[in-house]
Amino acid sequence: MPEKGLSWPSSQPWSLSPRSGPLLQWRVGVLTALVIVGMVVIWSVDARTMQSFVQATRSRQAYLVTKVSALTNLAQNHENGEFSSFHIAANQTKNQTKVTQFKTHFDSHDPVNLSRSESLSEPNSTGVSVKLDINQTQPVVPANLSWVSAGLEPNVTKNLLARWLAPGGEPCRASKTVEIAIPDLDGRDLIELPAGEIYEFGFRALSDDKKPRCLGGDYFETDLSGDSWKSRPVVKDFGNGSYSVSLQIHPDFVGLYNLTIILLFRHFEGLKLSPHRFVYDRELRKIPIRFTKGSAKLPELHTCKESDFGRDIWTGRWTRHAKNDACEISDDGRYRCLAPNFPCQSPWCNGSLGLLESNGWVYSAHCSFRLFSADAAWNCLKDRWIFFWGDSNHVDSIRNILNFILDRPDIPAVPRRFDMNFTNPKDPSQTVRITNIFNGHWNETQNYQGLNSLQNEGFRNLIKKYFSEDTVPDTIVMNSGLHDGVKWSNIRSFIKGASYAASFWVEVMESIRQRGLAVPRVIYRTTIATGGYARALAFNPSKMEAFNWVLLDKLKEAGILSGVIDNFDMTFPWHYDNRCNDGVHYGRIPAKMKWRDGMIGHHYFVDLMLDHILLSALCASYQGSASR
Repeated sequence: MPEKGLSWPSSQPWSLSPRSGPLLQWRVGVLTALVIVGMVVIWSVDARTMQSFVQATRSRQAYLVTKVSALTNLAQNHENGEFSSFHIAANQTKNQTKVTQFKTHFDSHDPVNLSRSESLSEPNSTGVSVKLDINQTQPVVPANLSWVSAGLEPNVTKNLLARWLAPGGEPCRASKTVEIAIPDLDGRDLIELPAGEIYEFGFRALSDDKKPRCLGGDYFETDLSGDSWKSRPVVKDFGNGSYSVSLQIHPDFVGLYNLTIILLFRHFEGLKLSPHRFVYDRELRKIPIRFTKGSAKLPELHTCKESDFGRDIWTGRWTRHAKNDACEISDDGRYRCLAPNFPCQSPWCNGSLGLLESNGWVYSAHCSFRLFSADAAWNCLKDRWIFFWGDSNHVDSIRNILNFILDRPDIPAVPRRFDMNFTNPKDPSQTVRITNIFNGHWNETQNYQGLNSLQNEGFRNLIKKYFSEDTVPDTIVMNSGLHDGVKWSNIRSFIKGASYAASFWVEVMESIRQRGLAVPRVIYRTTIATGGYARALAFNPSKMEAFNWVLLDKLKEAGILSGVIDNFDMTFPWHYDNRCNDGVHYGRIPAKMKWRDGMIGHHYFVDLMLDHILLSALCASYQGSASR
């Protein structure tokens, strides 16, 4: 009788019966054992391969991983005493994103060793998500990238106020920043990065005992400069002592660069009424980086159109396309280094680069700008009425538009307050009406009231008068900030002033609308980044940038903002000294005389660039309105 146990159905042709010979049963047993052992060996060797395959399959389904989630994790990790220092190359196309992330643990109670020569970061499991080509053995890196960008934070006023009011208490919040740690950059002699991609490096603020801080609000000035490129890398503050800085260079500008990081103010001290007592102004890093040619390709810039001025925060760059080493200042204080008809290099600008008198420099942002000839400018401005409301930088810009662009060098100056018609000297049929109302004070001979000037009833009525005529201005160009920096004692009081200003202009617009007239377009020109010595004063860059955010927020909230010209971003790469500014103006009239920095003459091309951008906005909006 057969033994009890598992019996195979007799219908199986390969079944073994108890009557099989012992030799056959022994051979089958050995063969079975060998097969099982072989399978175990194969599985153990190939486990990692199988795991990678599974992960790769998953990544093909979800490779649109955004860098935002990584940055959010960075801000949250401090709760567990962990700081995720990372660098990210993140460029999204419609179907793919490349993200690389590294982690480092910083204990808020232990000092960080900055003398280590090796990187502090240790790779974790890769976060790379790439689209695979089945015909190749190597991953295919996405070739179509995007430009680095930034935007006005939602509820920026509310969040700024909350961060400013954040309490101290524990040591990591009460301490002050004196140093930083950038794990993926520190201790390396020269970093090499392929051009085109966005590289985002995390860093941590450290106190004097080299312990990580757990509160934000530090103001870092950043600069990325080479022979033919100057830009301000974007800094993000996560509010817990951790920050990030983003770098990007166009592949046409490969070469050696310096990344400079300066700590200007600690924990919102630049927003104080007398910030010069708190300025830190220490260069914490100057890191050489070589950007090399790669396969990356950025979208080509297009000439700015009306919708492009809807972006509230710009992340532009200055690029250089020619240089005359023999250029010297002329007797009238001008730098005619290139021929007036020296052409722009596409796509960085459109027109004659020589008109800027910049010795080859030009600014571009998310789009490039037209440089206007006199004929093109007059054809745009004829029969129009432009209303300026702002500080004395408007005085410089209007004069420079008249002198350099509209062929009216016979007008050596314009006052703080005027209403005039200007005529094309070559065609008397073309005129433009320009009104300028200085808003630094309700009394045009005084200063340091800013938005508070609207508290004066006579000043409010003066403005309203220009909008009570049978016709009204077609465009309002406004700004405020320099005089506000002196007037308002803190950010909370400025918020109230900005709210009142927005409500005043809503009232003006509503009165126009009720009369059945077309409401003017409103372009806000952000306040400059004050330069050189002025970086430590009441109108320092930290305060001006915060004030720009708040006023933009209030104008958008009021529904009256039509467009933005980010003069803060334009001026920032040139604000470290006084070569291009006197501290608070970038467009002072040229003169062959001793300048504030002790040199003869000064550069005025930064404001000339602004003037062409202003015309780009005025003409784009005018043509857009005419086509509707």
